[in-house]
Amino acid sequence: MSSEAINSTKPQNFISKKYLVISIALSVATMAGVIWYTYTPGVLTHLAPKRLPGLFIALLISFLRVWLSAAKIRFLAEKQIGWMASFRVVLAWDFTSAVSPSTIGGAPMATYAMNKEGMKLGSASAIVLYGVLLDQIWFAMAIPILLIFGVFYEVVPPEIGLVGEASMVLLYSLLLAYAGLLAYGVLINPAAIKKVVLFVFRLPLLRKYRDNIAIEAENLEEYAHQLRKKPFSFLIKAFVLSTMSWICRVALATVVILSLLPAPEILSALRSLAMNLAFLVVPTPGGSGGVEGLFVLFQGPLISRPSFIGLAVFLWRIISYYISIAFGMMATTWYINRSVVENQIIKD
Repeated sequence: MSSEAINSTKPQNFISKKYLVISIALSVATMAGVIWYTYTPGVLTHLAPKRLPGLFIALLISFLRVWLSAAKIRFLAEKQIGWMASFRVVLAWDFTSAVSPSTIGGAPMATYAMNKEGMKLGSASAIVLYGVLLDQIWFAMAIPILLIFGVFYEVVPPEIGLVGEASMVLLYSLLLAYAGLLAYGVLINPAAIKKVVLFVFRLPLLRKYRDNIAIEAENLEEYAHQLRKKPFSFLIKAFVLSTMSWICRVALATVVILSLLPAPEILSALRSLAMNLAFLVVPTPGGSGGVEGLFVLFQGPLISRPSFIGLAVFLWRIISYYISIAFGMMATTWYINRSVVENQIIKD
């Protein structure tokens, strides 16, 4: 999309009310089903008060994940945007990802948000692309970790069967291949990204934007070249911020479970890592329905009292999903209001 087009685009165009309703409905329905099948009367009497403060730790971890993501965005932008702007970008990105199919994600909204925060469209696109690359490098490193620990732990639950194991192997292979291609395009041959973008904008529906997008593709390639010239320490610091953010995401499920009952900590964390990778291919908006099911499949067998499974799913999704939706909606509304004001100024 061209600079002119993205500036005239309304932020609400990146969000589908239908997907939002579907996402929440699937999540609520799945959690209700899990609670219905696992809940037994009097189960709450078995809660240990000394463990409940762990839920506050879970909230802190969730906030830390957002802070680390904002720090990564600000670092990649070389502090051209402030902390509040970085938080708005991350929250809007999270919100759009939570209510969009996994094939769409929140990257278009993140690019729009950074552009509205004062970044050039080409630079914003490159920063988002570079951020995605850092995530892919993390995934690529996580896979060997799971394979190594899989020798000693049942990282993949036996309940998923042969088909499930084959699906996990296929997922690992696809993630590694995608990480390799993205790394090649961003770190080795940025010109390839430009060629792909220009090729896509040869399509009939996008052809009218081709001249404008060519300028932005040049900016994207230029920024990618600038990133290549950065010292290796730049990549390392950005990768550390990205990795710490993902570690917080992975740790959240385990911390929530441990806030209710004892559980094998290492195995729970490893399974949380495996299921977070599996979340990437759940096709529903925000992964709703599928992620709750994967939580039950991966973490359920580790919960000593099955009647706590529904409660664990509920608390985990409240902290990891519904709070993100609430704050993300606030950030997105800020961009919507700003867009309305800007359009009004232009009309006047």
